[in-house]
Amino acid sequence: MSIAAEVLPVASLYVGDLHPDVTEKMLYEKFSTCGTIISIRVCRDMVKRRSLGYAYINFQSDSDAKLAMERMNFANFMGRPLRIMQWQRDPSLRKSGLGNVFIKNLDKDIDNRALYDTFSLFGDILSSKIVSDENGSKGYGFVHFESEEDARNCIEKTNGMLLNGKKVFVGKFVPHRERNRNKAYRGFTNIYIKNFSDKLNDESLRKLFEKYGAIVSAKVMTDNSGKSKGFGFVNFTDSQDAEKAVREMNSVEINGKELYVGRAQTKLERLLSIKDKCHTLKGSQNKIETEGTDSIIVYVKNLDANIDDVLLKNYFAKFGKIDCAKVMTQNGRSNGFGFVSFSTPEDATKAARAMNGKILNSKKLYVSLALSKEERKAQLSNSLLQKLHSKPTQLCF
Repeated sequence: MSIAAEVLPVASLYVGDLHPDVTEKMLYEKFSTCGTIISIRVCRDMVKRRSLGYAYINFQSDSDAKLAMERMNFANFMGRPLRIMQWQRDPSLRKSGLGNVFIKNLDKDIDNRALYDTFSLFGDILSSKIVSDENGSKGYGFVHFESEEDARNCIEKTNGMLLNGKKVFVGKFVPHRERNRNKAYRGFTNIYIKNFSDKLNDESLRKLFEKYGAIVSAKVMTDNSGKSKGFGFVNFTDSQDAEKAVREMNSVEINGKELYVGRAQTKLERLLSIKDKCHTLKGSQNKIETEGTDSIIVYVKNLDANIDDVLLKNYFAKFGKIDCAKVMTQNGRSNGFGFVSFSTPEDATKAARAMNGKILNSKKLYVSLALSKEERKAQLSNSLLQKLHSKPTQLCF
């Protein structure tokens, strides 16, 4: 039996968690006792035609579909409990997360049926599921209510309740992307300080910031010889103290140098930043923009055609930690130039000075710090002026 998406009736059911050997005929025999069935489709892999573990059953009437849900939901079928829900043709409803509730700290004995029965008291449920693996329940699950108001009421009434002797957490489902964003930007205690002189050590860094509140640790980063790299971290006990330190100390001049003070990035943010940076390099081709002269990106040109991203990174790795290295290409062929992004401006400067003019695969490299947009404009203007002044004056008659 087959079904076309454009003729899905109102009485459509999604049937999941199916055994791979279940066929349309077997489902028809199971569900036809609940009412008149229009069509059944077991969804299969396009190439090997293997079952994907779910199917759609279309009833002639809505009452038949509801009866099927009541009778068959969580019923054992070929050794597996069926998971049935009404088919939602509006993808925005499924993806929005509205009405979706997250439950954790569930007892291992709570199965899909028990979850559904417990939470259906608060309203009509579109779907519910205990997340499990080969060892059984992982202790958390989801209940998607048809009404957002029912979901709110459920959270208010059940969060913190005892279920099978365990206190459960019940809250609004938060999508993965939003969880990452919240994690990255919630109150911080660790701050990043850079652009200070080598006279500043751990103790003097702590004294500089201790007026803002209790400090857990203060550390100036150094190289292998013990020399300051010009940046460090101060970790406060309280986030409000850290925020105040950033507000009042950023751009303050110490020993003739203007400090940069900001929130220290989390590991997640650094990974996202590196990913964005590499994406920028990949899309930049003939241009690169940096924030002012404090560049961490090195521009390399006159590269041999055989130099790829990996070789470029390995060649510059001795100068410091590299976030990303990219050889610019067109139709898979090197354009003869690329960029190397270092973690610190100091490493980038060191690499540019040491590698400019060096020979790589018989070709002499040109290496420099990537210029900001404003610096490129200024450099171009100066170059044009020099060319104009160098030309002999021509008299026109």
